Amino acid sequence: MFASCGGHVRVYEVDAAAGRAAVEFVDAELPALVARRPGASAGTVEATDDLATALHDAWLVVEAVPEHLELKRTVLAEIDRRAAPDAIIATNSSSFPSSRLIDDVLRPERVLNMHFFRPPEQAAVELMSDGHTDRAVIDLLLGALPAFGLRPFEARQESVGFVFNRIWAAVKREALTVVAEGVSTPAEVDELFRLTVGSPVGVFQAMDQVGLDVVLDIEEHYVAEDPTRSQAPLDLLRRYVDAGHLGVKTGSGFYDHGTGAPAIR
Repeated sequence: MFASCGGHVRVYEVDAAAGRAAVEFVDAELPALVARRPGASAGTVEATDDLATALHDAWLVVEAVPEHLELKRTVLAEIDRRAAPDAIIATNSSSFPSSRLIDDVLRPERVLNMHFFRPPEQAAVELMSDGHTDRAVIDLLLGALPAFGLRPFEARQESVGFVFNRIWAAVKREALTVVAEGVSTPAEVDELFRLTVGSPVGVFQAMDQVGLDVVLDIEEHYVAEDPTRSQAPLDLLRRYVDAGHLGVKTGSGFYDHGTGAPAIR
């Protein structure tokens, strides 16, 4: 999205193969995105395994490492030490409020949550203060993000899970419980969901797209926040993750992504 407005984007990735794959993906998808968005223009994307190179002259730095608390704290603290003094630093965490990630950050006034979904199809992005974020930072992003084809929404109070994710978490949790209890199957739940809600994608299809390991990390965090929640969704997810069935990225999850058929185990 940022490269679709003539911007220059750097992907910092320690795995060189993953970095190349990211750039190749954007190079393949960017022309079509630019073509269908009035006023858009193709920028450039490069990958680097050197953090200093990635941060050089960046006005916005978005952390998107796995959903592990200490890892995020460490990465954000390092970015804060090495980024330009006026750079905005954002975490893409979907379940950790940024107030929990800034223990070692020296300038928390420039840090906030900036949670993306799956652009460009889902162009919403949620913004939330870390409790110390300068109001000017949030206002700047609310004004600037639409130029990149993104629609920002502000969470007006600190919230575990933000706005949409709290609603979506409840849907996922019940869908997983229904299957874990043997009441229905992933394919049947998805068909019912699509027919009644009008969504083009079912709940289990969406989880496969995100990655079941990521979904499990998020669900484990929600249960840690509220231990009274049922363990059944976690047990079901762990069965797939432990078997290496992570969804689209491994070719198999709740569905077989070679055939599109349900992959119920």
